[in-house]
Amino acid sequence: MNGRQRRFTWLVVAFVTMIGPAKTLAAALESWSVEWEKTLAAAKKEGEISFYGSQGYEKIFEVFQRRYPEIRVISNTIRQGSEHGQAVMSERRAGKHIVDLFINGVVTPIQVFLKANILEPIRPQLILPEVLDESKWWSGKHHYADPEAKYIFVFQGNVHGGENAYNTKLVNPKEFKSYWDFLDPKWKGRIVAYDVSRVSTVAHSLRFLFNHPDLGAEFVRRFFSEMDLTYSRDARQMNDWLGAGKFPLSFFVTDIEDAAKQGLPVKVFDPGQFKEGAFVGPSQGGVTLFKNAPHPNAARVAINWLLSREGQDTYQKVYAELHDVRQSMREDISMDAIPPNYRRHKGVKYIYAGRPEWLDMNAVTKVIKEAPAAGKK
Repeated sequence: MNGRQRRFTWLVVAFVTMIGPAKTLAAALESWSVEWEKTLAAAKKEGEISFYGSQGYEKIFEVFQRRYPEIRVISNTIRQGSEHGQAVMSERRAGKHIVDLFINGVVTPIQVFLKANILEPIRPQLILPEVLDESKWWSGKHHYADPEAKYIFVFQGNVHGGENAYNTKLVNPKEFKSYWDFLDPKWKGRIVAYDVSRVSTVAHSLRFLFNHPDLGAEFVRRFFSEMDLTYSRDARQMNDWLGAGKFPLSFFVTDIEDAAKQGLPVKVFDPGQFKEGAFVGPSQGGVTLFKNAPHPNAARVAINWLLSREGQDTYQKVYAELHDVRQSMREDISMDAIPPNYRRHKGVKYIYAGRPEWLDMNAVTKVIKEAPAAGKK
């Protein structure tokens, strides 16, 4: 084979090598688009989508309704998660299949729906390439809250720590490099905390502290036994006390940014400043699909839209308007709606807290209840 023949052969091989993947890509693109159009046509024929969820999702789906006017949205976002669970199970026992999706937290799906075996896997419902592409999601993968990683898709990735704040006139935040620094005797009697008997309100923070390998039961026991905490069930009262200097530190707090905008000298600790880092997890950002859904194609369209760039951008913006910070797990959308202290940052140690084994709060509440007695010994 002479030089000219070798060059020609090389060109042919290169052309075949290039055109092969291109054909494969074209086929893949055609495949998903055909499936999408077929699903969308069937969804429009069904004419509606129904979901139960937490308050705010009805506003998000107003955008979906404008995008797909042929698919009427029916929702109930008034009930609490546990009440939704009771309603669904009552409907199922009566042989009624009323709702397609549950869009809320992950506890009810795990403790109620999963145990009752009434959920469909989510992965087969995903069609849009931008949703399927796991590189677009935090940590380069989809996150689920169920043990099989199939049924409860988690799209919320809020950053949590101890949800703690300080009075900017009384506390130098640089003194705190570890959560163990909160156990310094000088802070004894000077910390206000949200009443932990209302476990659901502080569950995320307690899970982080209790399950963190460098904190754990020992930290929780000492914090609740040694620090002579003052409790409150009024978040606004806590912020007022913090701003007035009655307490220089507060734990399990909310709405600090709003208090600061009103002129109070208060600020949230940056989770990234602690060597233990923070955790990323859902609060009310999970989606599940019910078996025998009355509108399976419309549900499929709704899932794909909710998890798309548009859906997740809408999700962040709507809740920001409601003064409820909710950061998406997607990494390819703007974070302008998320306050800097609540954003995920590169270089910070994060633990994924949407693990099903972390949901049971009995162990941590037992430690907290026994802490006062342990402190007297």
